[in-house]
Amino acid sequence: MDYVSALVPPVVMAVFFVGLVVTIIKSQGGPNKAKEDAAVDAAISRAESVHQAPRTEGV
Repeated sequence: MDYVSALVPPVVMAVFFVGLVVTIIKSQGGPNKAKEDAAVDAAISRAESVHQAPRTEGV
């Protein structure tokens, strides 16, 4: 019975991992894809504008 207790944790983790991957793949696209893409584009543009803004630190 030691082999069963040794195999259960990896099998359980593998099943949950496969379920996670399937859920991620199924959630890609769909009706909210445009909203998600717009939100990501807005976040990237904000990050780039902050990164490119000149620093005005006091000397």
